[in-house]
Amino acid sequence: MRQLDGLKEKTNEELLAMYDRDRQLEVKQELTLRYLYIAKAVAIQMHNLYADFMQMEDIINEGAIAIMKGIERYDPERDNKFETFISRRIRGMIIDIIRKNDWMPRNYHKQHRSIEDARTELSDRLGRPPTDDEIAGHLKMDIRKCQRLQRMSTMVNVLSLDMVTNREEEGQSVQIPSNDTDLQPETAYMREEAVRTLTEAVNKLKEKERMVISLYYVEDLNMTQIAQVLNVSEPRISQIHSSAIRKLKTYMNTYIYE
Repeated sequence: MRQLDGLKEKTNEELLAMYDRDRQLEVKQELTLRYLYIAKAVAIQMHNLYADFMQMEDIINEGAIAIMKGIERYDPERDNKFETFISRRIRGMIIDIIRKNDWMPRNYHKQHRSIEDARTELSDRLGRPPTDDEIAGHLKMDIRKCQRLQRMSTMVNVLSLDMVTNREEEGQSVQIPSNDTDLQPETAYMREEAVRTLTEAVNKLKEKERMVISLYYVEDLNMTQIAQVLNVSEPRISQIHSSAIRKLKTYMNTYIYE
């Protein structure tokens, strides 16, 4: 046990080598404490992605567990620096948590209608378009949830517009589903069908494509931020995004216009 004396004075690399050799619990605990700052940093950086359904403290606790498991599996001869190795594992852990939470709520249609109704009512009352804060306050809804639902709506509209543009270029035309469900009830059904079909299409994408679509359209991250979250280059994110959009448009066009 004499070799465990003076753990505090040893470098991280020395402790990693000690644990790789002897597998002592005390060494793993010391390493976990030293690298906990990485879990905290990643939890802060990715906070907007999980804030709707998980507390930062819980993410940090999960990160600590990921560090302990990472220490077990780390091979200094095969893997990158431990800091890089464990940062990727923690990011992956958070992405897994996000993936397990539906990217589009099951009651999306009802919530979207509530937001649009509130927007109309407040516009009439205020004589101007309401702010997100005013809409959320009117519905007694968390502002982040309200904004997230509106970004989902934007995603549906963007893809619908792309579909319309492509069809018009081919000499065909189609009506974009309207938000005015009171005046055009048939388009409310069309919109729900578009969302349902889009959800099916997204679920058929590869995992990384699904994450890029969700982070870009739902979480409102830009390409640079997504590259940082997924730890790949920005050009690669652009490629993944383009590939995913092509697949989504093909799926939706085939389904809706077959």
